[in-house]
Amino acid sequence: MAPAPAPLAVYDQPHQFEPLLPQKGLDALALRSREVVEKSFRLQGAAHPSTRQALAELVRSMNSYYSNLIEGQSTHPRNIDRALAQDFSDRPETARKQRIAVAHIVAERELEAGGIGEEHVLTRGYLCRAHEAFFRQLEPGDRMVEERVVTPGALRQEDVRVFRHQPPTWTSIPRFLERADQVYGKRWGLDTLLVAIGSAHHRMAWIHPFLDGNGRACRLQTHMALLPLSAGMWSVNRGFARERGRYYEHLSNADMSRQGDLDGRGNLSEKMLHEWCEFFIETCNDQVTFMGRMLDLEGLKSRVAGLIAVRSKERGKSYREEAVLPMQHVLAAGPVSRGDFNRMLGLGERTGRTVMAQLLKDGLLVSETPKGDVRIGLPLDALNILLPNLYPEASTQAVD
Repeated sequence: MAPAPAPLAVYDQPHQFEPLLPQKGLDALALRSREVVEKSFRLQGAAHPSTRQALAELVRSMNSYYSNLIEGQSTHPRNIDRALAQDFSDRPETARKQRIAVAHIVAERELEAGGIGEEHVLTRGYLCRAHEAFFRQLEPGDRMVEERVVTPGALRQEDVRVFRHQPPTWTSIPRFLERADQVYGKRWGLDTLLVAIGSAHHRMAWIHPFLDGNGRACRLQTHMALLPLSAGMWSVNRGFARERGRYYEHLSNADMSRQGDLDGRGNLSEKMLHEWCEFFIETCNDQVTFMGRMLDLEGLKSRVAGLIAVRSKERGKSYREEAVLPMQHVLAAGPVSRGDFNRMLGLGERTGRTVMAQLLKDGLLVSETPKGDVRIGLPLDALNILLPNLYPEASTQAVD
């Protein structure tokens, strides 16, 4: 006869998920955090605001894609682009995934537009706000889980088990969240910010406050908490998804009970929480470092020239070598009038208009109005040359 499974712990008292922050090794974590902070601020100054805006829009779609990939519900980046243009698949499951992807993007935009005080972004109120912002975008049929409809922003009202983890009883969730607010609900210095964000990411997910969508809500909250550093220019979700196995492993390990007298003083393992924070900071560092390489101006200018050369061979006279200089200028210096762009091309007026029209059609240039200034665009089909390996899935053919 197989042995009976070990009884699951019953969590109903907030002290059972202490410590909420690692107490040892904070100097080492602060040094690692400082590197991320310094690189993030340098990155913000490395590109014109219009280029940062174009990149932030791209990263927002990446955030959606990678967050849903982690959940096993992703659709192809090109399907996300089509859905943003209200072009949904005839396949019901693909269309559902498109709607979920758009819901994340709209929720992220809404949260960024709404703003929040730094002392509130890691609190239960903001986590519920993130959950509500996401699920409010979806019709009831897209909010179904095991024949129940998820209510946007509502705490769960039943007990659940998540693989090996037994989250707190539903009646005790408010007490756990109140304790989390006491620890995380304040302004953090730059040296401790990433430790606080990483710790909150795990402990909020550990509580599992919602019937469904806990991971998505936590990642939205984490995105917003990182926004003063990232400015939307790099995606921690990309790092989580590319290391999905390690992401879940570290989250699971940080669920562990204390491992002996040398493992902190709380009920849960301080060592494993520390290791999770190390992984979180390492992931942030990887992403900001990668994006720094992508936005190195000289390298980016050479890739613009390479893209124009490739397109001229593929598509003929509508792409001209003369477009390289004005494209590089718009990338580095920001929007220009259509007349100035045409003059930088140095071509005849009619030929210049043809070249600029093609660049606008293909999304390499963007304009708010038919006669307005033009700024840089980052269409998916150009990323493999402009920003190689940033979003490699976007360069593949959509199969779903």
